[in-house]
Amino acid sequence: MTEYAQLDLPDDPKLVQNITWFARALRKAGLPVGPGRVIDAIRAVQAAGFSGRADFYWTLHACFVSRPEHRAVFAHVFRLYWRDPRYLEHMMSMLTPTVRGVQEERAAQAGEKRAAEALLDGVEGDAPEQPEQEEDSTEIEVDASRTMSGEEKLRTLDFEQMSTAEIAEAKRMIARLTLPVQPIQSRRMQRNPRGHRPDWQATVRNSLRHGGEVIDFARKKNRIRWPNLVTLCDISGSMSTYSRLVLHFLHAVSNAKGQGWARVHAFTFGTRLTNITRHMGARDVDAALAAAGAEAQDWEGGTRIGACLHDFNRDWSRRVLGQGAVVLLITDGLDRDDADALAFEMQRLHLSSRQLIWLNPLLRWDGFMPKAQGIRAMLPHVDSFRAGHSVASLEALGMALSRPDDQGEKQRLMRLMDD
Repeated sequence: MTEYAQLDLPDDPKLVQNITWFARALRKAGLPVGPGRVIDAIRAVQAAGFSGRADFYWTLHACFVSRPEHRAVFAHVFRLYWRDPRYLEHMMSMLTPTVRGVQEERAAQAGEKRAAEALLDGVEGDAPEQPEQEEDSTEIEVDASRTMSGEEKLRTLDFEQMSTAEIAEAKRMIARLTLPVQPIQSRRMQRNPRGHRPDWQATVRNSLRHGGEVIDFARKKNRIRWPNLVTLCDISGSMSTYSRLVLHFLHAVSNAKGQGWARVHAFTFGTRLTNITRHMGARDVDAALAAAGAEAQDWEGGTRIGACLHDFNRDWSRRVLGQGAVVLLITDGLDRDDADALAFEMQRLHLSSRQLIWLNPLLRWDGFMPKAQGIRAMLPHVDSFRAGHSVASLEALGMALSRPDDQGEKQRLMRLMDD
């Protein structure tokens, strides 16, 4: 496969077979590659010819890459699959456990790690034969006895930096998460012998049974009720990785028993608002997310936060927020619509909810600054502003719910906005 110029594609089924296996490696690495794209790639190579490696690379790139974040993964898989010996050695080193102190390094290497796993974990074993390498292979032994446990590292790892295997493990961890909530004291009263208020009506009724003589005072106390949980999840292109894992979390909360929520309502938004509450009630998480994805037609599209919040406030707020619901807003706040309209809709949402918590994956960066106009318009109208990029950040939601005065990073960022 190294002598591209010698291949005549129409008469060479070997290359067609290898392109098919290459597409399988891309799909395992996380790219949305289906049979249609494989056929398009074979036809494109046939039409473009085979004059050099660069032409071959960009022909396949045009067929298989549809998003900017897929470029790095495609480049790594291409170099490894079409046998660059020096790059193969580098990719093997990416699979060894290492301790990295800089978060940006991990982000840059996530694509390489996914590419290495896609080719070295199940794909290369039964793939078409590749030319043997001239360099001698070296056996690598790793002593991981003193390394941090995989589960502990996954708790704090950014969703977008995870490999394919790490994402699968993170989903299993998220399925075990709970989101307990404190009950709310209702203004309605109920009879209780240990109540703190006298129940005069019940006392008079009891006295009539004894000829008008008051034998004992009846008491009452406030009823206990449980609030609703309403989630608004951004599924635009910039939030695609995070929103999928957050929806796994919402499915776990919707199907968990004993957490106290009266009901869990789920909405997605990108360019339009979609109610996916009934899908989150399905027991199987894969079936639930597949049904939600089929109904929400704006996956990985644009973002119109203000317009979608307007639709929610107009059509749904009175239905689902009437009993003092807690609202979770999951978005990065990167909106280009009118900032004044967005601020108005956020204010309406805040006034209609008991507690409004904003989860923003951009808070994973230590130097995060509220510079985007959408973030500046939304931040003053939330009760708590927290990160939402890892398993640990989802676990920390319980703190914000148990402590209504917890504001997360809101006050610090509000001071930066004032400066």
